[in-house]
Amino acid sequence: MEILLSTKRINICLLFFVLNLAEGIEIPLSVAQVPTITDQSMTQVAYPFDEDFTIKCEAKGNPQPTFNWTKDEKPFSLLSDPRIIASRNSGTFVIQNQGIIADFQGKYRCYASNELGTAMSEEIEIIVPSVPKFPKEKIEPIEVEYGDAVVLHCNPPRGIPPLHIYWMNIDLQHIPQDERVSMSLKGDLYIANVEENDSRSDYCCFAAFPRLRTIVQKMPMTLMVTRIKHTNDSSSPNAAVTKANFIKERKPKILIPPESSGSSSSVTVIKGGVLLLECIAEGLPTPHLNWIKAGRDLPKDRAVTESFGKVLKIEQVSAADEGTYECTASNSMGRVKHEFQVHVEEPPRWIKKPTSDVYSIESTALLLCEATGKPEPTIKWKRNGMPIDKRTYRGRVSAGEISITNLQLQDSAVYQCEATNKHGAILATANVNVLNIAPLVLTSDSEDYATVVGFNAFLHCQVFASPPAVITWMRDDSTMPLEGLRYTVYENGTLEIRETKKEDSGSYTCWVTNLVGKSAITANLGIRDATKLVVTPENPQVLKSHSVLLKCQSEYDSHLKQSFKLSWRKDGDELQINSTEDGRIITEMDTLFISRVTLEDQGIYTCVASTSLDSVTAESQLIVLDVPDPPEELLLSEKQNRSVRLSWKAGDSHNSPIYESIVEFEVNRWEPGKWQELTRIPGNNTTVVLSLAPYMNSQFRVISVNDVGRSKASASSARYETPPTAPDKNPENIRVEASEPNEMVMKWEPLKPMEQNGPGLEYKVSWRQQGVETDWNEETVKKHSLTLRNTPTFVPYDIKVQAVNNFGSGPEPNVTTGYSGEDIPDAAPSSVMVEVMNSTLVKAIWSSIPRDRVRGHLKGYKVIWWKTRSLLDGKQHHPDKHFLTFTGDRNYGMIPGLEPFSEFHLTVLAFNAKGAGPESSPTVFQTPEGVPEQPRFLRLLNEDKDSVTLSWGLPRKPNGFLTGYILQYQIINETDEIGALNDVNITNPSTFSWRISNLSSSTKYKFYVRACTIKGCGKPITEEGLTMTEGTYAGIYEGISTQGWFIGLMCAIALLTLLLLTMCFVKRNKGGKYSVKEKEDLHPDPEAQSIKDEIFGEYSDSDEKPLKGSLQSLNGDIKATESADSLVDYGEGDQGMFNEDGSFIGAYAGSKEKGSVESTGSSTATFPLHA
Repeated sequence: MEILLSTKRINICLLFFVLNLAEGIEIPLSVAQVPTITDQSMTQVAYPFDEDFTIKCEAKGNPQPTFNWTKDEKPFSLLSDPRIIASRNSGTFVIQNQGIIADFQGKYRCYASNELGTAMSEEIEIIVPSVPKFPKEKIEPIEVEYGDAVVLHCNPPRGIPPLHIYWMNIDLQHIPQDERVSMSLKGDLYIANVEENDSRSDYCCFAAFPRLRTIVQKMPMTLMVTRIKHTNDSSSPNAAVTKANFIKERKPKILIPPESSGSSSSVTVIKGGVLLLECIAEGLPTPHLNWIKAGRDLPKDRAVTESFGKVLKIEQVSAADEGTYECTASNSMGRVKHEFQVHVEEPPRWIKKPTSDVYSIESTALLLCEATGKPEPTIKWKRNGMPIDKRTYRGRVSAGEISITNLQLQDSAVYQCEATNKHGAILATANVNVLNIAPLVLTSDSEDYATVVGFNAFLHCQVFASPPAVITWMRDDSTMPLEGLRYTVYENGTLEIRETKKEDSGSYTCWVTNLVGKSAITANLGIRDATKLVVTPENPQVLKSHSVLLKCQSEYDSHLKQSFKLSWRKDGDELQINSTEDGRIITEMDTLFISRVTLEDQGIYTCVASTSLDSVTAESQLIVLDVPDPPEELLLSEKQNRSVRLSWKAGDSHNSPIYESIVEFEVNRWEPGKWQELTRIPGNNTTVVLSLAPYMNSQFRVISVNDVGRSKASASSARYETPPTAPDKNPENIRVEASEPNEMVMKWEPLKPMEQNGPGLEYKVSWRQQGVETDWNEETVKKHSLTLRNTPTFVPYDIKVQAVNNFGSGPEPNVTTGYSGEDIPDAAPSSVMVEVMNSTLVKAIWSSIPRDRVRGHLKGYKVIWWKTRSLLDGKQHHPDKHFLTFTGDRNYGMIPGLEPFSEFHLTVLAFNAKGAGPESSPTVFQTPEGVPEQPRFLRLLNEDKDSVTLSWGLPRKPNGFLTGYILQYQIINETDEIGALNDVNITNPSTFSWRISNLSSSTKYKFYVRACTIKGCGKPITEEGLTMTEGTYAGIYEGISTQGWFIGLMCAIALLTLLLLTMCFVKRNKGGKYSVKEKEDLHPDPEAQSIKDEIFGEYSDSDEKPLKGSLQSLNGDIKATESADSLVDYGEGDQGMFNEDGSFIGAYAGSKEKGSVESTGSSTATFPLHA
């Protein structure tokens, strides 16, 4: 078996070595030796409810000892009573409880003997208690006069302590006790002076013996209190009572200690025990007890009074507690004293005890025995349990020692030393073993030991020898003893190798030699690698409520794998695996995971790795970061009219330094309960001088800030009120507002509450008309506005507003210019002209109205236009007016979004804040032709396998006279490859169908049709189709167009469309207006697109991605006309506005005939594709 060595085991080995030296040599049982008592009973109580009682006496020796007993110092045979069951090869016996066992009570002693000597046990007392009982007796009633003292005796039966005595009535209610009525330590009830309510017939004394599980009751006692009436005034009971009480009043008298002991008594107490001094007195009025110690104070930490001051109790008594104690009983009639002479004594206590030892022949034995106590103990020696006869004993015997010289084998014996005084006896035993034997090696041969590199190794060689042996250690590969600083051989034979190395592995031999003989054993030592640990991360810093994972990385010797264990500790206390109440802390072998980290989780976490040979630790300190604790102890000082110093104590920063403090304030006069920031203090400063406004009753609080965040606000400070003064400033943002032409409303920003500086705030308003020699007009108001009526229209005024309160006026105010109320302009712009830019855009030009005709601040001009007729068919239009607003003082504006080839009227007006002035006379202008919209529809008609007929409708808005159509088509398929684009130019505008021949069968085509005017061609309408092998064409209408359900569906759609158009027409004739958004949603304006095409270039609004190889449309070369005008030239109105990229938003020049383009083909406008 391999013995594993560690640092713990080193300490244990050294401890065993020290104990062996202190207690003597342990003799192997294989060696002849005198008996030794190894176990015995002490005082034994034989309770009546126990079934049996065991009395122990065990001993060892060689030869095996035999046992004898004495009872009360007389021989006692275990065979003398059948109730005793003796043990074989032991002195232990059992007494069976068969009822009456009182005859076993006594003091017993056990003797263990063999041919070399006799050992003796300490005295064993067996106590057989009787069942305690009060005697059955008739107790005569006790009659006592009012005011006299009385004692009710309990006289409890004897029993095993502790004894508890209670005085109760027949209903088991405690008799109330106080200074007048109390119980003595012996259990008697003392009444210092009786009262009428003391009369009762059920005074019961109860004695409780807890160890006997018994409570006994004495027969009830009767106490009768009587009164003596005064013979001279028997008619007055109150007078009789008063006289009787007066006669009974007396000074105190000591009842305990009894009067027979005189004024002084002696008390003896055992050292280390409890001193109880009792003093009970009677008298009327009830005496008060007081305790003192003559010459010095009572020990404060150990002296207490009990039983209403009648008992002085001192625990753990020492010699210093000896002396005179004085009890004083006093009342208004006088006082009486009693002295206690306290003596502290002590049972025997060892100073030196004789010790057992092994002696060689011709050596000397010296046994010492010394004890102390009070009274001085008597020392008696015994040999083998018998008194030593100095006359025949060859050794030297005295009270304190025994010495024996020239020891021989027959001198082996057991010596007993007993110290006795009146408080007890103590026994010490010493074995004298005289031996002459060869060395006996007690350690097993070929033991295997193991330790860790760098640790100390201990190889054992426990030896017993007499005479003493010489012990030598050497390596098996050497004949020389081990020497050097690294090697130590202890007296018990153990070899210590310090700071072991790998090369220390091997076999070692222990040689033991004395005069009688020699012996040897072998020990094998193995050296293992030390265990290593590291915890990562090292000293992490974690925010509160976040998580952290600690990992313990380890290396250990492979031989120690089975014993390797890992555990975690926090601040030295072990963490149980997954034992936290909420599962926050989870330990799994080498990892420690903490979720929702709290401040309490902060600390040093230690990973402990242990094997059978070593134990190592690695630490990581977890630092938890959190917002600071709130500041505390806010204090105001240095109080001035406009400042105060605020100081505070910073709260715990929780490992993140405080870099800023925020001071907030609350003013109960203006905004009670509302906290506002006052200032910020950088760093960790804890004091600041706060600048305050006058007339403020403020309190303050502080918030600390660190890198984690803000603390909670501190408790508020005391309030501080600054004195009032005149305002420091005047109102700002003075302005004039007016809703009527002949009034002027002056307004300003009122002073904030903290700017008022005092009570009674008002505003002194001063004004005068500019350009008129006149004095200032003044008026004082409390609100922050003043209205003047009957003022000229739009006239400038000088205005001043000054703050005033009960303590004075603010500084001299600045002068502000304001205008009286406006009126609408009374003139229209003149010289209105229109410059046509293209088919949808014109430029309006006008002359500004005179400044004096504006009658207010000019806000801008509004241009209004409406379509009167179409130049294509001459049809008159209902005047649906549109407008654009141009802000500022300007004389032109761009009007976009007009319908091509139409006639319009246009007017211009000026406006100010009050409203719009009159319009100018209408100016008539016409827009030129533009490109047409898409044809209404495009249908494909199937004729045969290589041809198809196209049919289309007129464009909804031709925007001029049609000149013809452009028809295009090309092959398409499911891939990106497309066919060449074929063009057909149709010059007859009345043609609405066309047959295309020479098409490929079973091929998919895409067809495009555009309408054209002299300005160019519009966007195409498209359709796709597939020719058939048999020559039939599969268009999207083939097959279903002749179905009955399809025809019905088309009719329903046409009817719903007609109803919708009728509703729109009715709403327009009633003057209803659509919002821009509604117009966009209900009537997408194709002309809007043409505007973009002409001004900003063409673009595709199709959601489809153009196919590979697609080219621009045929009219893609049309340039935007005069599109370089600034966007500022376009006004604001119901025609919308521009985006920054130049595109329009909203509807621009919507006609009442707007509608969605009808098409049976694709609803998107796409370009033709060229191969």
